[in-house]
Amino acid sequence: MRRVEYMLGGEDFKKMTASHFMESDVYYYSENALASELINAMTRGGFGSLPIVSKGKVLVGLVSEFDLLNAIMSGREIKILTAKEIMTQDPVTVTEETPVEDIIAILQSNHFIRVPVVNEDGVLIGVVARRDILLGFKKSTEKAPAMAFNLL
Repeated sequence: MRRVEYMLGGEDFKKMTASHFMESDVYYYSENALASELINAMTRGGFGSLPIVSKGKVLVGLVSEFDLLNAIMSGREIKILTAKEIMTQDPVTVTEETPVEDIIAILQSNHFIRVPVVNEDGVLIGVVARRDILLGFKKSTEKAPAMAFNLL
C-alpha cells in the first residue's frame, strides 16, 4: 500500500518523504533462493530486481535482471546458483524519513528504477520506485476536493 494512493491533492510535494511513496507489501527472498526462482518471480511479477534478506528480514542485497543476465552469459548453472552468489551486496537504501528530493537524486544519479526502504536496524520495510514518486507528484498537484459540510 502506498500513502500517495489515498492523497486528495494539494499536498506540498517537496515536503514528502519515502514514507509517502513506498510500497510496503514487497516481495523478497532469502540468500539461499535459487536464481531460477528469482527469474520466475521477476518474469511473473514484472520486477526488475528483488530484495534479498537474511534472518529478521534484514536487507543484505539485491538481485537484478542485470545480475541474472550476467550469470546466464557467464555460463553459470542457474538451477543451483543462489541469490547470495550473484546479488549486489550492501545496496543503496533510504529510510522512511528520506526527503523526496534526496530519493530522486539517488534514483537519477545511479540510474535506478527503485530503491529499498529500511529501518534503523536495516530491516526491509518497503520499496520506492520512480513511478511511485511520479504518482505522488501528480496527486500533490491536483486540486483538493471542496469539502461539503451539513450543518444541521
